[in-house]
Amino acid sequence: MTADAPNRSVKQPATIVAAGFSRVARLLKHSDFDRVYKQGRRHFSSHLTVFFLRRQDADAASDVSTKDPTPHASSESANVTRVGFTVGRALGGAVDRNRIKRRLREAVRQRRTLLAGTGPADVVINPKKSVLTLDFSLVLQEVGQAFEAIAKKLARK
Repeated sequence: MTADAPNRSVKQPATIVAAGFSRVARLLKHSDFDRVYKQGRRHFSSHLTVFFLRRQDADAASDVSTKDPTPHASSESANVTRVGFTVGRALGGAVDRNRIKRRLREAVRQRRTLLAGTGPADVVINPKKSVLTLDFSLVLQEVGQAFEAIAKKLARK
């Protein structure tokens, strides 16, 4: 091992591990995406369009399927804000689209706490092609501003 190489055998602190983007916190079903698009509200920014919709208690309870092998999913998913991404083919090839999704996932991981007090909601982030070349600090800022605006709008209801 060289002096420049990181020590990969060191355990990560619990705060970093807990800051992950678990399956419970992701929007995965096509029907959920459709519901957010059709019934939800929008927040526009220069590099993103964010759709959001507060989940009703019945929706949150129905999200827990019998196919889910995790026994604690019902208690966790009922009160969590789920985030999904739509990156269409118009934004580039598979490599570019996957890079955009990786950048957005990391930005959401770091800014997700801004949505903590909003209750159960679904959020869909629809990026523009500029997210691919944008400096990551600006992506973080844009996602953070969008989440703050969504939290304010959801708190008003």
